[in-house]
Amino acid sequence: MRRSLPVFFWAIVLLFGVSCSKESLDEPVIPVALNAVEVEQELLYIVNEHRVSLGAQPLQFSELAYDYANQHTDYMVAKGTISHDNFSARASKIAAEANAKEIAENVAMDYPTAAAAFQGWLQSPNHKGTMEADYTFTAISVKRGSDGTLFYTQIFYK
Repeated sequence: MRRSLPVFFWAIVLLFGVSCSKESLDEPVIPVALNAVEVEQELLYIVNEHRVSLGAQPLQFSELAYDYANQHTDYMVAKGTISHDNFSARASKIAAEANAKEIAENVAMDYPTAAAAFQGWLQSPNHKGTMEADYTFTAISVKRGSDGTLFYTQIFYK
């Protein structure tokens, strides 16, 4: 006597078993690079000195912004290029966690020093405007790629 498999078995096989590829629902694992802490601190100092020279308040360091800046800098190091990829997601998370009303970021790469990165941002009207805007909190992540290139992310919010 020949046994036949139930119809629902074949439906499950057709539904789940005929896939050619698998896509993970997990986010990709991005290696964590070491922070260039001295460069981060120097750049924050330079940005705040600039703001004070214009009559603006210095920005307060935010651990929350630092966490998100570090994640994004690791992402850029892994890609080997600068980007604002996924900024909307970062901004939404910061807004939810800190009740922030406005969020912005500046990114850079390949500047050998904090002063050079600051000058690069200062010469760009959009980056300069962000540094000088009415934000309250900030954090800067600076990390070195495997070839020695420095990658920068500064997040601002109020």
